[in-house]
Amino acid sequence: MDKLLEIIQEELLEHLVLESVEPEDPIEVRNVPEPWMLLGSGNYAAVLCHPEYDKYAVKIYAPGRPGLAEEVEVYRRLGVHPAYAELYHAGPDFLVLKRLRGITFYDCMKRGIPITDQAIHDIDEALKYATSRGLHPHDVHAKNVMTEDGRGLIVDISDFLKQEDCTMWDDFKTAYTRLYRPIASHWLFPVPRPVLEMVRKGYRLWRRRRS
Repeated sequence: MDKLLEIIQEELLEHLVLESVEPEDPIEVRNVPEPWMLLGSGNYAAVLCHPEYDKYAVKIYAPGRPGLAEEVEVYRRLGVHPAYAELYHAGPDFLVLKRLRGITFYDCMKRGIPITDQAIHDIDEALKYATSRGLHPHDVHAKNVMTEDGRGLIVDISDFLKQEDCTMWDDFKTAYTRLYRPIASHWLFPVPRPVLEMVRKGYRLWRRRRS
């Protein structure tokens, strides 16, 4: 771990370029130093991995984006659970986490990979567990959950301290039950990214009008 922290400080943080362009949009990753690999990015941070330390994921918060201290507290409350990562180290602007391997539900739809009922059930049970630990699951959607070997994983828990209600997961399950499963049971096909992005943005507008 000491060597990994040294590499993070001297190689990754010195050369990684993250930009926070629009507060409501995901951050933009402008430069990733070799040999680091970008695993993904979201509203607050980017997640990367070094090939020599591929059991770890390093989450770097973009300048001006809040939430690191809150995420540390969420991991403290969660402890060890098979559907969540574990926190190994917290720096001033980054976290070192157990790397979860799998494919997001969003990418499953984009690539035509089936999302199983078991994965949906696993997410449900993991969210119930989080609630039992005094947390309030929030912002759980197709880009923040993954499947590996048919099982469900939750990869972003940064908003689990928020108190307002969030129906994203329930809305996704409704779409899964009424649209995805009936269609996928007969014809499973890749959904082009522009179509998925149009649905995502349309859903965001619908949620705003509903609230």
